[in-house]
Amino acid sequence: MRIGILCSRVRKEEKLLLDAFESKGVDFVQIDDREVFFDLTQKRLFTEFDVVFDRSITYSHALYILKILADRGVPTVNTYDVVKVCGDKLLTSLILQRAGVPTPKVKVAYTAEAALLAADEMGYPCVVKPVVGSWGRLIAKLETRTAAEAVLEYKTTLGGEYHSIVYLQKYVQKPGRDLRIFVIGDEVVAGIYRSSEHWITNTARGGEATNCPITEDIRRIALAASRAVGGGILALDLFETDEGFLVNEINHTMEFRNSITTTGVNIPALMVDYVLAQGEKGKLLRNKSVVNSS
Repeated sequence: MRIGILCSRVRKEEKLLLDAFESKGVDFVQIDDREVFFDLTQKRLFTEFDVVFDRSITYSHALYILKILADRGVPTVNTYDVVKVCGDKLLTSLILQRAGVPTPKVKVAYTAEAALLAADEMGYPCVVKPVVGSWGRLIAKLETRTAAEAVLEYKTTLGGEYHSIVYLQKYVQKPGRDLRIFVIGDEVVAGIYRSSEHWITNTARGGEATNCPITEDIRRIALAASRAVGGGILALDLFETDEGFLVNEINHTMEFRNSITTTGVNIPALMVDYVLAQGEKGKLLRNKSVVNSS
């Protein structure tokens, strides 16, 4: 079996994954999304790979590369459809609400004026987020209408496609923590609490990780959310409320360096096992295609 690993730069997570592939004797090739190019007139691309594993940190690069490969029948983890939804908070909200998965209340507007009316109606505090982004960047908690006016003026001045879409989320009062739950295929494999005195609890922003036991309620909502967006290798961010858990976001190229020793689960090994299983399916499909075309 031969695996293609799409990446932008090799972080700690990618090093752990490469080590896991090597330990299993798997033949793989790193594909740098900053160097690769495609001739769209070619109907067959990357036919040497049984599956391509996406670890790109650049959403737009990954999205269009996966689309090109999907249109040519190359299996990928995660798939184009999953990455498209999970990389866009608005699309994630729409899919989860349609599936009946509990999420925080969201309003969407396309001008600063409309966004102010939406925030007034939602009530303060509320949170404004870029529809595409990670690591808690460019997220702002709007405590008052005055704060909302200032932040929305910045977004209008910054311009750009994504800043023109105002994604407002009702602020959820957290008990000093949220949950990150790891789902691989149909298995909820591990979870951590991310605790911080700051309202943003991302470990990339200094949040402390501790083990989170997987209860039946966590398992149920995590699998429902994962299946709603198409499944694969995902990390879900959950909020605890008096009414139960809410799914805040779903990450399609998850970080896990702070969760291995914390949970005692060899997350990269499980990820590699899943990719190899998808590669076996890809190999069977490719062999079947060759037989049918001969």
